[in-house]
Amino acid sequence: MTQPHTAHVTPDTQDADVTPDGQDAQGTTPAHVPPADLRAALTTRLGGAARAWLDQALDEAAAHPGTHGPISVWELRLAEAGRRCGPAHADAARVLVLHAARADTGALTRVYSQGTADERRAVLHALPHLVPGPDALPLVEDALRTNDTRLVAAALGPYAARHLDAHQWRHAVLKCLFTGVAVDSVADLARRAHGDDELARMLADYAAERTAADRTVPEDLHRVLALTESGRPAPGTADPHGKES
Repeated sequence: MTQPHTAHVTPDTQDADVTPDGQDAQGTTPAHVPPADLRAALTTRLGGAARAWLDQALDEAAAHPGTHGPISVWELRLAEAGRRCGPAHADAARVLVLHAARADTGALTRVYSQGTADERRAVLHALPHLVPGPDALPLVEDALRTNDTRLVAAALGPYAARHLDAHQWRHAVLKCLFTGVAVDSVADLARRAHGDDELARMLADYAAERTAADRTVPEDLHRVLALTESGRPAPGTADPHGKES
């Protein structure tokens, strides 16, 4: 079920964004939208059957948030979300189920370790809504070790911006450049890159390696390098929605 891009909340037949004002980029991913707003936006975009399924799934998760038997009912709903709500809405639906179930770090870790790539991505999007401290960083670190670009992008949301240490964060930015993940996926990029001389050195070294090999230097590298030098956000890299809810 792995998808090629970070999913936005969209109608089944269109690529519309989740936010009422039609805002694009990282601010529309489930990690950046408060759950109440996410549910309101998703409800308006689902058809009747899908909306009824979502309402029931969230009610069940809220009523039985813990583990009941080998697997809790809300975990089953995570597996159904793509089929019930459609691939375009599945990330948001899963994040809402996790939020309604009040999944703690243990539950999120279980879902992440046992789930599909789609379910793992939903866990990463849910972290800023559910885990106030750094306890879930191992999940972010695991995602950043993969070659799944959608997981890498999801891992670099507001939770990582708040809790990854400088060394890990710099290497995560470099991984985006290596794998072709747009740096727009990196939450709070302008703030964290500002005045980071070590990141600037790493970027310059990478650019020199590419140039020596007669390979193109990614445009995103120049954007991030400019942020380290001046702290002025390059177009599209600021994170107006990168706060935890």
